[in-house]
Amino acid sequence: QVQLVESGGGLVQAGGSLRLSCAISGRTFSRYPMGWFRQAPGKEREFVAATSWNGGSTYYADSVRGRFTISRDNAKNTVYLQMNSLKPEDTAVYYCAAGGVFRTTLRDPDYWGQGTQVTVSS
Repeated sequence: QVQLVESGGGLVQAGGSLRLSCAISGRTFSRYPMGWFRQAPGKEREFVAATSWNGGSTYYADSVRGRFTISRDNAKNTVYLQMNSLKPEDTAVYYCAAGGVFRTTLRDPDYWGQGTQVTVSS
């Protein structure tokens, strides 16, 4: 059974940083694109960032470009999201996703994690 488990969320003040991790078990995802999405209260889930299977290409939402960095370690089956200069509007549940179509975003991922809460206070 495939499992994606996020960690690293929490409460941080505006301007601070957090690093999210997503560990994948049950299958080797070294050949799959991976990404991060988020959903704020009362809003639809939105794309945040994605990386190709080898980390050679990345895409970012305009709202996070220059502040967030996605990376992956295929030897550890883990993808990361380094979030700097956090803003209150970054507050959301962040979801890890694997598979799907890697093209400007990550479309129709095959697998999703349960999510981790990120709260940015002003």
